[in-house]
Amino acid sequence: MRVLILHPNFPAQYRHIATALGSDPENQVIFGTRNERPEWVIPGVRKILFTPSREPRPETHHYVRPLESAVLCGQAVYRVAEKLKAEGFIPDIVCGHSGWGPTLFIKDIFPKTKLLCYFEWFYNAFGSDANFDPADPLSPDDIPRIRVKNSSILIDLYSCDWGVSPTNWQKSQFPKEFHSKITVLHDGVDTEYFKPNPGAKLVLPNLDLSGVDEIVTYVARGMEPYRGFPEFIESIAYIQERRPNCHVVIVGSDRVCYGKSLPNGKTYKQEMLEKVPLDMSRVHFVGSLPYGLYLKVIQASSAHVYLTRPFVLSWSMIECMSTGCLVIGSDTAPVTEVIRDGENGLLVDFFSPKQIAARVDEVLNHPTRMAEIRAKARETVLERYALSDLLPRHLQLIKDVASGNLPDEKKQPEKPSKPKKASKGFQVLKQKAGKS
Repeated sequence: MRVLILHPNFPAQYRHIATALGSDPENQVIFGTRNERPEWVIPGVRKILFTPSREPRPETHHYVRPLESAVLCGQAVYRVAEKLKAEGFIPDIVCGHSGWGPTLFIKDIFPKTKLLCYFEWFYNAFGSDANFDPADPLSPDDIPRIRVKNSSILIDLYSCDWGVSPTNWQKSQFPKEFHSKITVLHDGVDTEYFKPNPGAKLVLPNLDLSGVDEIVTYVARGMEPYRGFPEFIESIAYIQERRPNCHVVIVGSDRVCYGKSLPNGKTYKQEMLEKVPLDMSRVHFVGSLPYGLYLKVIQASSAHVYLTRPFVLSWSMIECMSTGCLVIGSDTAPVTEVIRDGENGLLVDFFSPKQIAARVDEVLNHPTRMAEIRAKARETVLERYALSDLLPRHLQLIKDVASGNLPDEKKQPEKPSKPKKASKGFQVLKQKAGKS
């Protein structure tokens, strides 16, 4: 099978798929990307670069600038695809991430090739991330901008043969008329790598917490409101009041990956540390970590806090559950698609730092009772998100779409599964804590 994979980053969501496809000598696999990453080589996979001819014009209307960027990206892919075609490479299937534009013109250069798009997110002004925070209301300018932002994705929805989305919640954001051609299939987590290490002590190159018994962890790509960073920093003050021996380890870069930067030029880390007095001897910012060190952090975690607006679900939450972390997650979609309060994790009000601290206290006060929840967390991942189960399903879907054997539309989920009602204990705690 001849496969062309397209993603601006390498290898991103296609890491395991590309590795599996490349390991089969019967396949010819090419990965088109903007980031070559010479340090990362996948055997059997040829990398090619596509480079847009320019950046969007500053004078372009700001509603349209993302579309112009996508068109430039798609144009660059088209030119690379022409060279591949001249070499005699005509793929049986193209797998590409929708949104940045690399898949826009695939049906024009390879009209008979099947197109399988990865649909991660569809932008909506209301009902999800954009209008979630009452303190950050939408402006009249935001609403039409968000609608236009979907332009390139809508072209992919129309032109693709099939699509895949990682969670029911994320699929539900797309227009209903396209649901019948989107399969819900999570990327999967390597449960053999992300596994518990009972009694693990945290020792990093520049941090030794081997003598610490209470470690609260937080992981995100950036430090931003979308992932509840300000609320988490506020919660640390309450945690430190309650737990004089507790240390907090924060993994991530001091940048904004999703959402808006502060208008004053400060980072959210700078802003929050100036605003909230903390004992910094017990707060450790370790930056972004390679997988091996990141694994050590979450294996040693006593309680892991994961907060998100109703948005894309982070891999890190599933990875933490796979290691047996006690995840304290925000009571938001798509967290509630995975975590059932009091069963395989705990849920908190996204906007309540006091409640986050109270649940951390609950976890640290009841290690024996929490052991069962930790076990259930890993069990959930083994049952629903294990790479060993999901990767073969991804590969089969690719083969089926390439051969024109599309999935049965009638079996596609119509709506996201309803989360179970939070436990009585959670409701009582929520009433006591309120918002802060």
